Amino acid sequence: ISYKIIITLYNRNLSIMNIAIVGTGYVGLVTGVCFAEMGVDVWCVDVDKSKIDALERGIIPIYEEGLKEIFDKNYKDGRVHFTTDLSAIIDNVDIVFIAVGTPPDEDGSADVKYVLDVARTFGQSIKKYTLLVTKSTVPVGTSQKVKEVVISELSKRGENIPFDIASNPEFLKEGSATKDFMTPDRVIVGVESEKAKELMSRLYRPLLLNKFRVIFMDIPSAEMTKYVANSMLATRISFMNEVAALCEKTGADVSLVRQGIAADTRIGNKFLYPGCGYGGSCFPKDVKALIKTASDNGLSMKIISAVDEVNNNQKKILYNKLNIALNGVENRVIAVWGLSFKPGTDDIREAPALTLIDQLLENGADIRVFDPIAIDRVRERYGDKIYYASSMVDAAKGADAAALVTEWKQFRLPDWQEIRNTMRGNVIVDGRNIYDPQEMFSYGFNYYSIGR
Repeated sequence: ISYKIIITLYNRNLSIMNIAIVGTGYVGLVTGVCFAEMGVDVWCVDVDKSKIDALERGIIPIYEEGLKEIFDKNYKDGRVHFTTDLSAIIDNVDIVFIAVGTPPDEDGSADVKYVLDVARTFGQSIKKYTLLVTKSTVPVGTSQKVKEVVISELSKRGENIPFDIASNPEFLKEGSATKDFMTPDRVIVGVESEKAKELMSRLYRPLLLNKFRVIFMDIPSAEMTKYVANSMLATRISFMNEVAALCEKTGADVSLVRQGIAADTRIGNKFLYPGCGYGGSCFPKDVKALIKTASDNGLSMKIISAVDEVNNNQKKILYNKLNIALNGVENRVIAVWGLSFKPGTDDIREAPALTLIDQLLENGADIRVFDPIAIDRVRERYGDKIYYASSMVDAAKGADAAALVTEWKQFRLPDWQEIRNTMRGNVIVDGRNIYDPQEMFSYGFNYYSIGR
């Protein structure tokens, strides 16, 4: 049964729920729009008036495949609303989701001040029972702090209005977030009361009816699950990157090694691709936050600390290969293909391409970059320090070398003869192992990849 049929049945048999999502960044906007697609009446709240004004004009601040279409449909149908004032609409909602940012502090811990700001406004504003759900990725124990802030604000008011807290961490993959929301591997919900569980069960009824797993647990376990899941995936990536380095030294091919171990059903084939390091808004931040949480509790997480160290070093591998292949990069022209941290998104946070560009600039290279989506984000960061190409071939014009950093689909089958003719040199460094070495050699390229 498709999720759309389930949603239709759901809406016929239950009254429409009303929720607020505080924070219209990546998580908040995707969550709000997808809940609206499920038939929920959604208020998207953000203190940034310019962002709310843009959303009311139909302009969304992020690129995510399929999101704009769902946004337009539900905005037109009147299920998505926008405001800068949570207190003005809180009487109209049953559940308030906190989906604000939790940026890393210098010590690696997640900064939860924006989360607590929402809790403060919630406590100052509620007049009836309302459920407050933390969607933001937060360290274990944050929901308890949220609860204490709400109680404190109610005490200042001399009120004893009932409320509950819950934790509902997101597991959206950038580039496939709307699909992930509608057809999830699992939904994790941490609660501490039957009433909160009942409300969250009602909200997620379409997924329950369609047999997707909604797993209820205590709140600290839900908070911990998000960090552990991302850290486990990051561990697999860093492990394979270390294996790739060993393969290069011994003459083994990491691509074949990966196939061999992935055939073991105990291991599987996910997140075993070596490359030039992971980036994005989740893995780097969550790994560091887990290390800091352990430290705060008197523990040393040796494995995950090594994962972080390996990844930081891996982001430098493309520069190192270019530097060796060109006998130095000063005054060399380098093409960089792919700027976002992964395909399908314009997110450049912690992207390996930025590490490469920074190193190349520091060492006197001329840089020509191309990305099908994220190029404007990079332009905001570097201004006129680098050249922004209109295509993969344009980036390669006059280049001594080209580095593939992000494996966008349109990069997979380029016209190699045209690229070879337009380049000044012949060095190709493949940071994602998407090209065939023999084919590259046949076109006259001096080809380098990861672990092969």
